Amino acid sequence: MTAAENVCYTLINVPMDSEPPSEISLKNDLGNNCDMSAFLTSFPPPLEKGDVKLKTEALKKVIIMILNGEKLPGLLMTIIRFVLPLQDHTIKKLLLVFWEIVPKTTPDGRLLQEMILVCDAYRKDLQHPNEFIRGSTLRFLCKLKEAELLEPLMPAIRACLEHRHSYVRRNAVLAIYTIYRNFEHLIPDAPELIHDFLVNEKDASCKRNAFMMLIHADQDRALDYLSTCIDQVQTFGDILQLVIVELIYKVCHANPSERARFIRCIYNLLQSSSPAVKYEAAGTLVTLSSAPTAIKAAAQCYIDLIIKESDNNVKLIVLDRLIELKEHPSHERVLQDLVMDILRVLSTPDLEVRKKTLQLALDLVSSRNVEELVIVLKKEVIKTNNVTEHEDTDKYRQLLVRTLHSCSVRFPDMAANVIPVLMEFLSDNNEAAAADVLEFVREAIQRFDNLRPLIVEKMLEVFHAIKSVKIYRGALWILGEYCSTKEDIQSVMTEVRRSLGEIPIVESEIKKEAGELKPEEEVSVGPAQKLVTEMGTYATQSALSSSRPAKKEEDRPPLRGFLLDGDFFVAASLATTLTKIALRYVSLVQEKKKQNSFNAEAMLLMATILHLGKSSLPKKPITDDDVDRISLCLKVLSECSPLMNDIFNKECRQSLSHMLSAKLEEEKLSQKKESEKRNVIIQPDDPISFMQLTAKNEMSSKEDQFQLSLLAAMGNTQRKEAADPLASKLNKVVTQLTGFSDPVYAEAYVHVNQYDIVLDVLVVNQTSDTLQNCTLELATLGDLKLVEKPSPLTLAPHDFANIKANVKVASTENGIIFGNVVYDVSGAASDRNCVVLSDIHIDIMDYIQPASCTDAEFRQMWAEFEWENKVTVNTNIIDLNEYLQHILKSTNMKCLTPEKALSGYCGFMAANLYARSIFGEDALANVSIEKPIHLGPEAPVTGHIRIRAKSQGMALSLGDKINLSQKKTSL
Repeated sequence: MTAAENVCYTLINVPMDSEPPSEISLKNDLGNNCDMSAFLTSFPPPLEKGDVKLKTEALKKVIIMILNGEKLPGLLMTIIRFVLPLQDHTIKKLLLVFWEIVPKTTPDGRLLQEMILVCDAYRKDLQHPNEFIRGSTLRFLCKLKEAELLEPLMPAIRACLEHRHSYVRRNAVLAIYTIYRNFEHLIPDAPELIHDFLVNEKDASCKRNAFMMLIHADQDRALDYLSTCIDQVQTFGDILQLVIVELIYKVCHANPSERARFIRCIYNLLQSSSPAVKYEAAGTLVTLSSAPTAIKAAAQCYIDLIIKESDNNVKLIVLDRLIELKEHPSHERVLQDLVMDILRVLSTPDLEVRKKTLQLALDLVSSRNVEELVIVLKKEVIKTNNVTEHEDTDKYRQLLVRTLHSCSVRFPDMAANVIPVLMEFLSDNNEAAAADVLEFVREAIQRFDNLRPLIVEKMLEVFHAIKSVKIYRGALWILGEYCSTKEDIQSVMTEVRRSLGEIPIVESEIKKEAGELKPEEEVSVGPAQKLVTEMGTYATQSALSSSRPAKKEEDRPPLRGFLLDGDFFVAASLATTLTKIALRYVSLVQEKKKQNSFNAEAMLLMATILHLGKSSLPKKPITDDDVDRISLCLKVLSECSPLMNDIFNKECRQSLSHMLSAKLEEEKLSQKKESEKRNVIIQPDDPISFMQLTAKNEMSSKEDQFQLSLLAAMGNTQRKEAADPLASKLNKVVTQLTGFSDPVYAEAYVHVNQYDIVLDVLVVNQTSDTLQNCTLELATLGDLKLVEKPSPLTLAPHDFANIKANVKVASTENGIIFGNVVYDVSGAASDRNCVVLSDIHIDIMDYIQPASCTDAEFRQMWAEFEWENKVTVNTNIIDLNEYLQHILKSTNMKCLTPEKALSGYCGFMAANLYARSIFGEDALANVSIEKPIHLGPEAPVTGHIRIRAKSQGMALSLGDKINLSQKKTSL
C-alpha cells in the first residue's frame, strides 16, 4: 500500500504560503529557554512556567511539517521533556495528533527507546481525574498500531470500564474492541469482559458500543445477550435499537432457521419512537418474511412515517420503498387493502409527494376499493376549489382530474359519480385543468352511451360560464357531436344565441358605441347605414373604438367577447357545430317550415360572424382559413346533400372512435409490459445469485440491503455502466492525458456519479530524476467546479502515484476539464517544469434520463422554452425508423410519439422526444425527417431536429451530441 492510500484519521488544513520554520527555532520555542539542568537532575522535569501559547504554536508547526513529509527526529526528546508534562488541554489535544503521526519505530522496525517515556504519560492520562482527557486518550489508543506501547496500558484501559462518566466508558469499549481486533493476545477475554459490562451498563451510548463490539467479535454472545432482553428491546435507546436491527438482519440472512426466534423482536421495533429504527425495522422485516401480515405491518409503518415526518425528502424516500413493495406481485394484493391509508399522504402540501402518492394509489386500485378512492379524490377536488393561495394548487387539481379520468376509464361504473364533479371545472380559470376535464368528458361520452344524456345536460348547465376560448371550442364540438334529441338541439341553439348576444353583431355594436359616446364625449354619430362604404365594408371608427368602456366589455356574452378580441377560430368551430345540429334537426323533424326556420337561423349566425370578421370592429380581422370554413358550412346547409350529412355526422365521430381505441390499445400494451416485467418466477433449478458475480438487474429481492445502500451512496445505482457495480476498473475507459514520451505520463479514470465527478489520475515519473512538488493543476470550463486542489507529491525516479480530484456538477451541459502537471527537478536550477494535459470532455449523457409527459405538457413546454437549437440531419443511415432509433440511443431520450403513429412507410416521419436531467431540467426535441425518393433507394435520410430547453447550455450540448453521433459507424 502506498503512502497516499494509508488510512487517514485526522485532516488538517495546511497553509502553503508561509516559509517553513527551522528545526532550531522550533526547538527553542518548544523548550522555551528553560533550564536544561532541571531535566538532568529529576524526571519528570518540573512544570515549565514558560509561554504555553508559544509552545502551542510551535507544536502546530511541527505537526504540519511532519504531515508534509519532514522527519524532524531531533525534536522528539524536546517535546517529551518540555511539552508532554504540561496540563494545558489544547497542548494535550495537539500531542495526541502528534503521537498519531510521528514515526515511533526505527528503520528496522524496533520501537524507539523514547516511547517508553511517552507510554508512561499515556498511563497517567488514562488515570487522570478529568474525564475528557481520559476519553480522548482512549480514542487516541484506537489508532495505535504498536503492541509494545499498548501492553503496559491494558490494566489502566480495563479500569476505565468502571469510570463514573459515560464518555470514558464508551471510549474504553472502543479501545478494547480495536485492541482485541488488532492484537487479540493483549486482551483475549475481551468478549467476555464486554458481555459482563453490557449486562450491568445503563447508558445507551455505552451499551450501543459494547453491543456493536460483540456483534463483530463474538456474535454468539451478542445473540445470547439479545435473547435475555428481547422483551425489553422497545425500552432501549434508538442507537442501540438500530444495531439490534442490523444484527438480526445479518443473523437471519446467514442462518434462516433463526428467523422465527427474532421476527417478533422486529415487529416490536416497528413501534419504536425513533423514525430511523422504524424505517430500518420495516425494511428488514420485508426481506426476512413474505407473509402478508409482515408486508402489511411494514407497509403500515412506512405510511405512518410518511405522514408524521415533516421533511419532504424523507417522504419521497419512504414512498419509493412503498413503490418497490408494490413491484412484487405477491405484495401488491396486500398493499391494495391499504390504499385508503396511502391516500392520507395527500394532506402533504408538496406537489411531488402528492404526485407519487396518486400514481401509487392508481396502480393499486381495484374493483374492491375504487369506490372509496373516488370518494376521497372527489373530496380533494372540492377542497381545491376554494384554495388559491398555494402556487401548486392548480397543478394538484390537474393531477386529481387525471387520476379520476384514469379510474373512470378502467372502471366505467364510476364514471357517473365522477362526471358531475369534474364538469364544474370547465368554468375554471385554470385552462390546463379544464382541458384535462374536457378530454375526459370527450372520452366518456364516446365510450359510455348510457351517460350521454347526463353529460349533455351538465355541459349545457356550465356552457355559459366557460371563460377560456380553447375550452369553449371543445365544449361546442362535444355538444354539436352528441346532441341527438330535438330538445337538446334546441337547447344548444338557445345557448349559442345567448352566448352570442344581440344580432346582427355589427349593427348592435355600433349602436352601443354610439349610444354610450354621445353624452360623454359629445361626438355626433350619424345613422348606422352611413358607416357602410361603397364596397360594402364598414368604415374605421377610431374615436369610437378607442374609448370603449372596460365595464361594458365585461358585460359582453362570452362568445361575443371572443369574436371581438379577434379569435375567429372559435367561429369556425361554431359553424361546424351549427351545421351538425342543423343537419340532425332536419332528419329528426318532418315539418318543412321548422326545418327551414332552424337552417335559416344557423345560416344567419354564420353570416353575421362573417360580417363581423370583415368589419373593423374586432381587434384582429378574420383569417382566410376561417372564412373558408364558415363559407363551406353555409354551402353545406344550403344544399343539405346526403354525402355531407354522412361526413359531418358519422365520419367525425368514427375518427374520434379510432383515436380513442388506438390510445386504449397503447395503454394496455404498456401495462402488459409492466406486468411482464414484474412477474418474477423462480424455478427450482435456478442458479444462486452471488453479489460479486451478478449484475444488479439479476438480483432477487433477498439481496444484501446494506451492500446496496453502500452502492447507492457511491452513486452506482442509476448509471448505465453500473450493470455490474462491483466489477474492476478494467472495463472502464482510460483517458490518456499526456504522451508516452513526456517526462511525466498521466492517465485518468473518470468516475461520474450523480452530482460530482471523481478523477482518479495515475502519474508516472518516466525520468531518472526525483520530481519534487509534483502537482496536478486543474481548471474547468462549463458549469463545473473544482472542489479541492490536489496536494503536491514527491516522485522518486520511475515511481508512480495516484491522485484523486473531485469536480462538482451544477447543471446539465457539456463540460471540459483541462490542466497541467508541474514539478521541480531535484538539484536543478531552472524554473518549474510543466507538462500540458489533454482535455477531458464530460458528456451530457451522464446526466440525462428518458422521461414521459403528456402531449399537452409537451406543447406547453415547447411554447415556454426560449432556447432552440436546430440541427440539420447529416447521416449515412438510409432508413427513417433506424435513424430515429439511433438518435434515441445516442441522446438517451424517450420517443413520445406512439409506435402505431410511426409504423408504415410514407417517406416522411415526425416524432417528439423528451428527457429530464438529474437536476430536474427538461429537454425537448422534434425530429422531422424524410427519405428523398428522387435520389434513389440508397439515399440517406434528410431533415432537421429542433431542440428546445430552458437553458442555453443544455440546448447547445444536446445539439452537439446529436451532431457528433448522427452517422452510424460501421463495425
